[in-house]
Amino acid sequence: MTRPLGTDRRLETRPAPPGLPDAGRLGRRPAAAVIGGGIAGLTAATGLAERGVTVTLFEREEHLGGRVGGWADRLPDGTPVTMSRGFHAFFRQYYNLRSLLMRTDPGLDRLTPLADYPLLDAQGRTDTFAGLPRTPPWNALAFAWRSPTFTARDLLRLNGPGALPLATVSVPDVYHRLDGTDAASFLEAINFPEAARHLAFEVFSRSFFADPRELSAAELATMFHLYFLGSSEGLVFDVPAEPFPQALWDPLAGYLADRRVTIRSGTPVASLDRTAEGFAVTTAGDTTPFDAVVLACDVRGLQEIVAASPGVGTPEWRDAVAGLRTAPPFLVRRLWLDRPLDPARPPFLGTGSVPPLDNISLLGRYEGEARRWAARTGGSVVELHAYAAATDDRETLVKAVDDRMHALYPETLGARVTGAISLWREDCPLFGLGDFARRPAVTTPDPALALAGDGVRIDLPVALMERAATTGWAAANALLAGWGLAGHPLRSVPNRGRIGLLNRLAATRSFGGGGR
Repeated sequence: MTRPLGTDRRLETRPAPPGLPDAGRLGRRPAAAVIGGGIAGLTAATGLAERGVTVTLFEREEHLGGRVGGWADRLPDGTPVTMSRGFHAFFRQYYNLRSLLMRTDPGLDRLTPLADYPLLDAQGRTDTFAGLPRTPPWNALAFAWRSPTFTARDLLRLNGPGALPLATVSVPDVYHRLDGTDAASFLEAINFPEAARHLAFEVFSRSFFADPRELSAAELATMFHLYFLGSSEGLVFDVPAEPFPQALWDPLAGYLADRRVTIRSGTPVASLDRTAEGFAVTTAGDTTPFDAVVLACDVRGLQEIVAASPGVGTPEWRDAVAGLRTAPPFLVRRLWLDRPLDPARPPFLGTGSVPPLDNISLLGRYEGEARRWAARTGGSVVELHAYAAATDDRETLVKAVDDRMHALYPETLGARVTGAISLWREDCPLFGLGDFARRPAVTTPDPALALAGDGVRIDLPVALMERAATTGWAAANALLAGWGLAGHPLRSVPNRGRIGLLNRLAATRSFGGGGR
């Protein structure tokens, strides 16, 4: 059994906003539409439904979970499999996401821990996070001491004053300091050793599906803080023990149905119309009135709905939504091979230093469906990711990632591919230079409309799946407050550096790079 919530005694909790415990005490239950069935939308729907609000969840796909969803597919021999967009790490400091999952899995028994996250550099050296102390700064010092690519000498050569923002992160202040600088230039400026930059780029920048010169240094610093320098939870993480639908979203759908949530999957929303009572939500089939709406779509989905809803929001807010950008496309490729891989191979290997491949996952080492298929056939299930694709030639990219796999894992060279599924997607938010100040927040100019998603601004040290869940709870809280209903607590790693002396030193310095 994994730990339901973290053990960091310095994690911060923002108490639930006060109010009535249930909408039944209002005389009439408000009705809310949540548009988008990914993590953000599912969290917002949960937050509203638990306070007795009548919720309808609209999802354009047939499955829930958004970018962490899964769907039924078949191999050429007819074997049913669950396909998804692949590996996601559920870190111990994802407090708000884990709180959502605990609604149906109180002990988080449907997650299983992975002991390490090895990273391979271009010279074949491997960095590992296993066995590190969890408390900063000892985790960073121990990592540097034993790393083959980040030596103790490199640590001494760091530009200490320039690197202060990494150890003194506070949101939104870090964005005021660094949002105008790209991640690659920031690391160069602080003398982060070139041989070790794959550590930052693979663990942090590439997680945003972005080229390091397109990613805000403030996002990089926030990621360092969330996962390493600001948290004592460590870089060990959990993964679902079964495919995403079975482990996560099917149980949550049942939980929501028990709380009067209507889930309309396969139902894209076309537009919103502001009415005196709230909103009219139009789909291909009908128009339905609601008292309030949460827009929890991906970037393009949000932009399309807002563009088709001219009466919603202010011109400035609509411009902010229109200005959101998506990261470059990426490839997910899953292979069912007819033979096992070397048992010494790790379940997950970061390979961003050997492009175009970014990581290799061996699903049978942690996921039940893949493990059962491998046991039955004697084969293995391998997943390859290539982020921030520099080419639109998908065939060439597929061949290149396969070739890289063969070079790294030679035992795959003679394997027969019994099944292969490749996905090409371009729907992740881009956190570019100067974007933070322009990014729309959870609350909007209309008190009956809230936003949620991993591309939405919230002034807490969160990212990726945890940002999606955090904004989902925050969106629910914003609407609940308008009806006088109690909200939900929000948790995060400390929203400040953990070393007081460095915080005081940073306060006396000014940093360039986009002060706004």
